[in-house]
Amino acid sequence: MVHRHAATGRRSALIAVGTLLLSGICSTAAAEPPPAAGPPPSATQTLGADRPSAQVLRAMQRDLGLTGQQAAARLVNEAEAGTRAGRLRLALGERFAGAWLSGATSDTLTVATTSTTDMATIQGQGAKATVVKASLADLAAVTGKLDKAASRVNTRNAPLWYVDVPRNRVVVEAASRTAAAAFVRAAGVDAERVHVRVTANRPQLLEDVTGGDAYYINGSARCSVGFSVTKGEEQGFATAGHCGDPGSRTTGYNQADQGTFQASTFPGKDMAWVAVNDNWTATADVKGESGETVQMGGSVEALVGASVCRSGSTTGWHCGTIQQHGTSVSYAEGVVNGLTRTTVCAEPGDSGGPYVSGSQAQGLTSGGTGDCTSGGTTFYQPINAVLSDFGLTLKTASAGSGAPDQQDGGETDGWATGRVYPVGATVTHGGVRYQCLQSHQAQGAWTPAATPALWQRV
Repeated sequence: MVHRHAATGRRSALIAVGTLLLSGICSTAAAEPPPAAGPPPSATQTLGADRPSAQVLRAMQRDLGLTGQQAAARLVNEAEAGTRAGRLRLALGERFAGAWLSGATSDTLTVATTSTTDMATIQGQGAKATVVKASLADLAAVTGKLDKAASRVNTRNAPLWYVDVPRNRVVVEAASRTAAAAFVRAAGVDAERVHVRVTANRPQLLEDVTGGDAYYINGSARCSVGFSVTKGEEQGFATAGHCGDPGSRTTGYNQADQGTFQASTFPGKDMAWVAVNDNWTATADVKGESGETVQMGGSVEALVGASVCRSGSTTGWHCGTIQQHGTSVSYAEGVVNGLTRTTVCAEPGDSGGPYVSGSQAQGLTSGGTGDCTSGGTTFYQPINAVLSDFGLTLKTASAGSGAPDQQDGGETDGWATGRVYPVGATVTHGGVRYQCLQSHQAQGAWTPAATPALWQRV
C-alpha cells in the first residue's frame, strides 16, 4: 500500500517526487523420472501468461496503446522469450552481452554476443542475433567501478548510471558534461567507455495488505504496500526501505493498527518489510482499478523491453516498459544500486508499491522523476533481492505451493521452495542436475522437472 510519506527525522528530507534484468541446450547427464503424460508445460502455462488478468490487459491497452488482442499476445511472447533468453545466456557464457524485447507485442527477442560464431546458436532459438564489442560482464565491471566511486565522491550532479543493454554501453546521466567527467575520472574508468547524457532530471524519493494500498508510518508519513510476504508464522508485506526504520509502527489505509517494520535497508538498497498483527491477513492480491485485484503467481524476473504495471495509493494503476536492470541512482539521501528503470509514471505516496509483469511480481517503487500528468521515469527495487535478503516468502495464488525451505531429498544442493535462484544456479532434483534459466523464488508447484520455463537439465 502506498501513501504519501511525510515523516520527520531521517525521512523528513525525502522529497515527494520519487525515490521512488547457448551453445547447445545441455545434454542429459542422468536418467530423469518419467514425465507426466502429454507435452511439457510451456512458459505461458507455467507462468500464467496464458491466463492474463483483465486488470493488467486493460491498463496495458490504455498506457501502451494496444488492442486487447495485442496486450494478450505481448504477455505470452514475453513469458516465452524469458525462457529462450535464459538458455542463450547460459550457453554463451562470458560472450553473452544482454537480451531485450522489442515490437508492439514484444515479438522480437534480440540477444547480443561478442562473437560471430554464436549467431547460428542465437538464431536457432528464434532470436535475432547481434554482435557487439563488450560483454554484459564487461559493462557490469564498469558500473561496479562507478558504484565504488559513488561511496567516496559527491554524485549530486551525476545522479544516475546504468548499463544500456540494447546500445551496448554504460550511460551516466548528469547535470553537465563536466560533472559526468569528474565522476568517471574519480572511478578510474576510461571516458571512452561511458556515454554521457546531460539532463536536468534528478530522481527523488516517492514518499508517502493488498499491494498498492496506502499505509501510514508513525501516524504521519504515507507509503504504499508492495507485496504480501510471510516469514515462518509471521505475515506481512514488503515495501520501500526509505519509508521507515526498524521499529517504526504502521497503520493501514483505514487508520487501524497494522504492524511494525522488522527490517529496513536504505540507502545502498531500498527495501523493507513490515510484520502485521492478527487483524491483517497476507493475500496474493495487488490492487488494480475500480477496487478489483490482480493475483500474483510468482516472481520471475522480466526482460528489458517487457511490459510492467505499477499500483500505488496516490496514482493507482499505470503501465509502461522496463528500460534497464541494475541501475544505480544517487538520491539526495544516498546512492541506491541494483534498481530497475521503467517508463511507468508515479507520484509522491506511491513509494513501496508493487510492479507486476503479467502475474509475476517484479519490484517495489523506489523513486523517479516527472508525474502521471506529463509522464516520467521510475525505479523499482527488484523483489527477488528483498525476498533473499530478508528471508521472506512471496504470497502467491499458485496451486500446490510448498512450505518455505522444503528441500529435495535432503541434498545440500537440493532444490528447495522459498529460495531465490538467480540465472545459472544449479540444483539437484529427483537425482538430476538442473540449471536456472530465469531468476525467481521457488514454489512447490514449480519443481525443476515440471517447469522447463525456469530450469534446464545439465
